[in-house]
Amino acid sequence: MENRQPILVLTGASRGIGHATARLFSDNGWRVITVSRQPFSPRCPWSAGPQDHLQLDLDDIDALPDALDEMRDRLPDGKLDALVNNAGISPKGPGGARLGVQETDYATWLHVLNVNLISVALLVRGLIGELESAGGSVVNVTSIAGSRVHPYAGAAYACSKAALATLTREMAAEYAPRGVRVNAISPGEIATTILSPGTAAFADREVPMRRLGRTEEVASSIHFLCGPAASYVTGAELHINGGQHV
Repeated sequence: MENRQPILVLTGASRGIGHATARLFSDNGWRVITVSRQPFSPRCPWSAGPQDHLQLDLDDIDALPDALDEMRDRLPDGKLDALVNNAGISPKGPGGARLGVQETDYATWLHVLNVNLISVALLVRGLIGELESAGGSVVNVTSIAGSRVHPYAGAAYACSKAALATLTREMAAEYAPRGVRVNAISPGEIATTILSPGTAAFADREVPMRRLGRTEEVASSIHFLCGPAASYVTGAELHINGGQHV
């Protein structure tokens, strides 16, 4: 990277993995432009946080063009060093029940696919010029649920994450000649405030490392993929799940 402050655009920044990622990048000297459907949280004490926050619901595809214009306006030299697509939704039934195919209507399918997949493609498409100018990288957050039936993640969520892994490969191949790397991380059971009941016990049974992952561990992997140590890594999906996928 040049001798200037690198810039990250991060979606889904208000809690969990996104919050830990914003904190880690900020602590390492990055300017972090956060995107969330929620207002900026006072629990996020990084520099220029409120000024560098965009409140945007990624389900509102019609709002994306104006949001992209706003993002570009915030890049003083037209360069974006990293885009991390962390935003994601996993709708539940009554009592937090898993939604299978039979319980998932068209509106829910469309809502999940807009947020978890389609908006990702459109954000990268809209910011590719700025990423190319910086020799930047993209990191998409997939899930272990994209490769196996999961007891808590529903059908629409799982399908969206499987498709996001495929989209990652497609974009890696398409944008590598333009100097932009595209990778994914695939978290397993991570300790956040939105865990389904029973996840900790599930991890103790099913995860070889016999524990939940920490958001900081996921953030560190994202930071690695966005940095010079990963300069020859593209099209990869890094599993962060304590061996749950083996």
